[in-house]
Amino acid sequence: MTELTFDAPTVIRTKRDGGRLSDAAIDWVIAAYTDGRVAAEQMSALLMAIFLRGMDRREVARWTAAMLASGPRLDFTDLGLRTVDKHSTGGVGDKITLPLVAVVTACGAAVPQASGRGLGHTGGTLDKLESIAGFSASLTNQRVREQLRDIGAAIFAAGELAPADAKLYALRDVTGTVESLPLIASSIMSKKLAEGADALVLDVKVGSGAFMNSEAESRDLAHTMVEIGTAHGVPTRALLTDMDSPLGRTVGNSLEVQEALDVLGGGGPPDVVELTVRLATEMLELAGIDDADPAQTLRDGTAMDRFRRLIAAQGGDLAKTLPIGGCSETVTASRSGTMGTIDAMAVGLTAWRLGAGRSRPGARVQHGAGVRIHRRPGEPVAAGEVLFTLYTETPERIGPALAELDGAFTVGDAPPRPKPLIIDRITR
Repeated sequence: MTELTFDAPTVIRTKRDGGRLSDAAIDWVIAAYTDGRVAAEQMSALLMAIFLRGMDRREVARWTAAMLASGPRLDFTDLGLRTVDKHSTGGVGDKITLPLVAVVTACGAAVPQASGRGLGHTGGTLDKLESIAGFSASLTNQRVREQLRDIGAAIFAAGELAPADAKLYALRDVTGTVESLPLIASSIMSKKLAEGADALVLDVKVGSGAFMNSEAESRDLAHTMVEIGTAHGVPTRALLTDMDSPLGRTVGNSLEVQEALDVLGGGGPPDVVELTVRLATEMLELAGIDDADPAQTLRDGTAMDRFRRLIAAQGGDLAKTLPIGGCSETVTASRSGTMGTIDAMAVGLTAWRLGAGRSRPGARVQHGAGVRIHRRPGEPVAAGEVLFTLYTETPERIGPALAELDGAFTVGDAPPRPKPLIIDRITR
């Protein structure tokens, strides 16, 4: 394939005008962007064209394969471990990976967890973990292998895995092209297939705080990713889970780490515990482990022990106090009643405004920024009671954050209709 065969403007125009990108064109543009022959401005234009025009299933499959081929693919078969991983499509307050990896490892499976940073209004697992003093997600492939053998888990930055996705991931975050089914599916699956797990469970979010707002779109995304995983020889299944309200009672990096520790200590919000146990059950089933009780590992402390070993192995010190924003503001109830709905997207954007997320590639996040939710939907509320506490290190961020939260919740006379956390299970 030569530079004369394709050029970026032609590829952009093809998709801009609603055309289908050929396999060769996709292979070229991914390789050329990865090694710098296609500029960020050009790829931004192509991403927006894909966002607006979409891709068919064959294009998505090829885009995924091209990103997978941009770097090495890990292989742990020689370690004799039953490896399985999980990935969430992104949610608000979604700290599930932290307790989940520990639970699954305590039950006898191994989890090679290549994770990402915050994207748009959603938090990133690596940003959360890096709020722990000393924690490093920069692991060599050899170190990942050693941790899987010795501890059963590693949570690491993708590094050399799917380098094309790493570049595209950061670009999507700042160009308004996050909420695209083809781009979400290919990003997730290229990274997950590259990390070498034998099986994969997907947590596909549905609702206001998800990248795919409608259940129909989320189902389509789930089916697309399950098909891609299966086609690459990796047994894959997905759960559709509710994301109309934030998960748990915290949104923000260090706040969510503390909540994950609460879950590992046998407490924590019921929805976080429920989703952790359900995803662990799915992962263990795919790994061929049917004699373990995930919930028991939370009760007896074995999951906490695994988490502490994992964090220590990657340089983290849980004895040190987690950071919290020095500037805070509260939102109180104007009346008594029952907490109604809480809009997940608005809360996610509030945390982002406070500094928990990024507005440009490579920007530093505030690990102590975020939102504490004091009253969940259905809980009683008294007039004047604190409903939310906002944290940041930057006082001027409080005003815009409060504006995002304005109108994002209700207090009424009757509780909202309860909704199931687990909506459906997709296996093909």
